[in-house]
Amino acid sequence: MAPPSGAPAPSAYATRALHVVGEYQKRPLEPVERFSEVIFGLVMVLAFTCTLSVAKSGQQEVRQMLVAALACNVAWGVVDGVMYVLTAVVERARRRVVFQGIRVADPATARAIVLGALPEGVAAITDEVEADRMVARVRALPEPARPSSVTLADLRGAAGSCILVVLATFPPTIPFLLVEDAVRALRISNGVALVSLFLAGYWLGKETGVRAWRLGLAMMVVGSALVGLTIALGG
Repeated sequence: MAPPSGAPAPSAYATRALHVVGEYQKRPLEPVERFSEVIFGLVMVLAFTCTLSVAKSGQQEVRQMLVAALACNVAWGVVDGVMYVLTAVVERARRRVVFQGIRVADPATARAIVLGALPEGVAAITDEVEADRMVARVRALPEPARPSSVTLADLRGAAGSCILVVLATFPPTIPFLLVEDAVRALRISNGVALVSLFLAGYWLGKETGVRAWRLGLAMMVVGSALVGLTIALGG
């Protein structure tokens, strides 16, 4: 059956799928995680810049705002890094429990564990015979070593989380360092922030196979709404 007119060829779909799968396997931070850290950093710094009273603010007030925004994102970057490590450790422990459960359970329970551990889309097309084969393969494997508490990959992922949040501080704040007029600096900052939100959404679309332009534009709208909500809630 031929693809619809204007749709990518099957080979293009296959290439895109391989790229997406590869991105989720070869780096400590998955594309969505990297995207989330950048968006979080942008939203937090915009909550500071957009509440600055440019009509009454001098250089001292602007400087205090910049320091507060940077300190906030550094703190949350550290928190995100710690949570990344904890999540990774817990996930490895969960996988070991699943592996051990498959090895010692009766056939029906082991089959249920396998089907429950598979991604939803894969489990839907996996019948009991295939699940039993997976159980047999797991039981044929040697006893797994107890996973280490923290690995180098965990630390790399934690560092990446922290760095991305901190780096997101700079695009909207640089105009305040280069432009003396606070009103003009705020307008430039808002423009830079909108472009940053668009680029983050566009990049995520490219990495995940979603329409990049649509996701970029949607991120501009959603990001602006999140900034407004954060300010309204006193964030």
